[in-house]
Amino acid sequence: MIARLTGQLLSKSPSTIILDVQGVGYEISIALSTYFSLPHLKDSVTLAISTHIRNDTIQLFGFLTPAEKETFTLLTGISGIGPKLALSALSTLNVKDILSAIQRNDVERLSSTPGIGKKSASRIVLELKDKVAKYISTDALPGEQLPAEDTVQADAESALTNLGYRPLDVQKAIKRSREKLDDPSNLELIIRESLKVLAKN
Repeated sequence: MIARLTGQLLSKSPSTIILDVQGVGYEISIALSTYFSLPHLKDSVTLAISTHIRNDTIQLFGFLTPAEKETFTLLTGISGIGPKLALSALSTLNVKDILSAIQRNDVERLSSTPGIGKKSASRIVLELKDKVAKYISTDALPGEQLPAEDTVQADAESALTNLGYRPLDVQKAIKRSREKLDDPSNLELIIRESLKVLAKN
């Protein structure tokens, strides 16, 4: 099993990256929390890797912090919560919010993640509440590297549609969010605010 990779960042999007490790390009799925903290293209980066094998297909999921990987592992240990849903949770809420919601029995907060309904959220709380205490104190994520302003709209739309929202709803939510924000070019703020708008609809 692959547990860690260090290589040159060849490409990145809100959902996947390609990492060149000694001439081999690895496609790795990531959460938004990881994407926001990636270095520039061609820079070196180290990711903790969770390897999943399904139907003879090897899937790699990458994380910049141990807290992200630990939370991902906790979530995928729940029946019905696969790696894509776990990544969706990490993209919708940060690690501290997820663990805090579990500890507080906040089913509503957990079910704001696309694909995770109240029944699944209740199961997450039930099975993980006793396990999350040691994960609550985590360091803040490293400083983010944001894309140029002319790519912000496309990246925000890509990130939100990858979470399962309809493109038309995504475009409306982004428009409303950018009108409200003091910095309408900050990708992370746009996506966070758009998720709030989409959750209300």
